[in-house]
Parts: sequence; structure tokens; C-alpha cells
Amino acid sequence: MTAYEFYWRDEEERTHLIGILAERRKNPERVSQESVMNWVKKILGDEVGINSIFFVQVTIDQKTGEISESNPIFRTQREN
Repeated sequence: MTAYEFYWRDEEERTHLIGILAERRKNPERVSQESVMNWVKKILGDEVGINSIFFVQVTIDQKTGEISESNPIFRTQREN
């Protein structure tokens, strides 16, 4: 199963896990960096400092629950 781990980078450049979102869309063409980040905006609001949040696409083995990074290229870039 594909999922996204969301992290927040604080002022001291430490990262904190916000949460994990399982991908439920059947059509992979609908998945984009923007559409994934829109979920964070809906949950946390626009004032959260979205430039300090990034995600990593992971794969979760449904039998074991083991999480592995599946696509390290699919990360957000921190904006200045």
C-alpha cells in the first residue's frame, strides 16, 4: 500500500513526524505533489507554515506493517 509520511521542520532544522496518510486514489495520474500537500492544508490550515512541511512517499507491507521508502524523488522542496 502506498502512503505518505508528513514531517515538520522546526526552526532548529529538526524534523517531527506529523502523520501518515494512506493513498486511496485508484488512478495514479490524479496523484501529484500539490494534491498530497492539499491534504495537509485541509488538516492543519493555511497558517501552519507550509514551507516547513514535507512528505516522503512510502510503501507499507499490508501483511507485516513494515514501512519502506518507495519513491525518494517524490518529496516537496522547501521554498524560500
